Amino acid sequence: MGLFDWKRGGKPGTDATERAAPTAIEVVRAYHERTKHAPGRYARGPGGLDWDNQPDPFRRWVPCPSVPLERLPPDKKAAEALRYTQVFRPELLEVAPLDARSLSRLLYDSFALSAWKEYEGSRWALRVNPSSGNLHPTEVHLLFGAVAGLTSEPSVAHYAAREHALELRARLSDAVFATLQRDLGPGSLLVALTSIHWREAWKYGERAWRYCQHDAGHALAALALSAAALGWRARVVEQWAHRDIAKLLGLEAVSGHEAESVDMLVAITPRSPAPPQLQAPSNELRAAMGSIQWTGMPSQLSAEYVDWDVIEAVAMAAQYPGPQPDRARAAALEAPQVSGDTPLEPPAGPPWRALVHHRRSAVSMDGSTTMAAEDFFAVMRRLLPGGEPFASMPWGPAVDLVVFVHRVEGLGRGLYVLVRSPARQADLRQALRHEFAWKKPAGAQDLPLFLLHAADMRGLAAHASCDQAIAGDGCFSLGMLADMRTIDEDGAWRYPQLFWEAGAIGQVLYLEAEALNLRGTGIGCYYDDVVHAALGLASRNFQSLYHFAFGAPVEDRRLSTLPAYD
Repeated sequence: MGLFDWKRGGKPGTDATERAAPTAIEVVRAYHERTKHAPGRYARGPGGLDWDNQPDPFRRWVPCPSVPLERLPPDKKAAEALRYTQVFRPELLEVAPLDARSLSRLLYDSFALSAWKEYEGSRWALRVNPSSGNLHPTEVHLLFGAVAGLTSEPSVAHYAAREHALELRARLSDAVFATLQRDLGPGSLLVALTSIHWREAWKYGERAWRYCQHDAGHALAALALSAAALGWRARVVEQWAHRDIAKLLGLEAVSGHEAESVDMLVAITPRSPAPPQLQAPSNELRAAMGSIQWTGMPSQLSAEYVDWDVIEAVAMAAQYPGPQPDRARAAALEAPQVSGDTPLEPPAGPPWRALVHHRRSAVSMDGSTTMAAEDFFAVMRRLLPGGEPFASMPWGPAVDLVVFVHRVEGLGRGLYVLVRSPARQADLRQALRHEFAWKKPAGAQDLPLFLLHAADMRGLAAHASCDQAIAGDGCFSLGMLADMRTIDEDGAWRYPQLFWEAGAIGQVLYLEAEALNLRGTGIGCYYDDVVHAALGLASRNFQSLYHFAFGAPVEDRRLSTLPAYD
């Protein structure tokens, strides 16, 4: 069944042979409608889990030289340990040199294993970066110069999380490395994130592409914050098309169900007043990239596969074609430039590295614990654009938050909205129910937070999240409302970026929960149009992309927790 053969795709009554080929924007819009969940009708999935064919969560490139990285477990007792709030003010931190230890720490604090769980003979790994269903479709590749203790020449490497090691896949040619170093400067490196869609589709079917993009957003935020803790800056590269990034990574020849689809290229540079820009590749540079000699082939993840043609269709349509006319960048200038903190003496919060390695997803909430209003407001401030990790995204904020407040002392239960871009407030007021109050809550005058409707929202929150009690049993839950007009204004390539922004918001929520001795969980299963109906949305201009629950967890004591690395 093709993308436009479903009842919501194409033009009813029109023969498929007579239709014009859909545009990329039509493809992503059709995919979004097709993959919505609704009560009694979920997006197409596998219908059951073939556990014997579950994809391997760890990709290896073989044969390939492997260089072990230093394992740096956090010292919870270190008095001088970097504190949580300091990471959001990286301009106050010392800039670490790029060496074997700092590169090891960058990866250890963003993509490494955080623990193993065990239950009745089954054993599975958790990682620092969250993943939908713990399936981890995101793969990490690096490009860097000579690093003492690791390699004596510029290299392209794949990060092997299970071993915490680099697989050296190629030596970068002098021409390629000279160009990259000229643009980025010394002490810089590039990190590329890719997705293996099959890892998610094995469990989630057609909706899996959405979850891959959530995970890419989580991974970007984890990388950006890990870089900030070293005094570095992370920024998504907008000048390179996906096809050029694939060539730079040697992924062009890898095809089929287990192919890696490029998500983004991220420049990691020492912090400076103005971040350096990686220029679009010239024809000479593309030719030099084509002469790179590659080592190793990707390990096989599954023996059998199920075809999900719509995933490949949306992935193709959403590929980034390269630099675009600067039509929609004005929104970035209107975004509130808030970093979330003023300098604190002494630095506040738990030790940073211990927190990121302790982060877990809650399975259920206790339905009774409350949080203070001042803590809730602090969480909301952290979610505003302008600071880390949102500074890594060189585009204006396009996601606002619809918040279901359940148990916040000093703040009434109800439906709230956090408007993350002032330029969108008037449009939201026009789009949402006209009877909403839009009232500023006491104590939040500095926040673009508004009470829409005072009521007990626990039932609606749980129902909207596929009838999952966790969405009503925490202190609050929320839905992330994306401005889909950006797709029509810029192009289909903006569609995955909306999910990345939502995933980055989710990553910050995870960390904020841990810092408050609470816990969070991302919710990818929700009834899209139930949310829209509750908000009174009549058009498709604003769409819910991700849900999140925040509260006190109920621990599953049947599970054993084992160290991440022996």
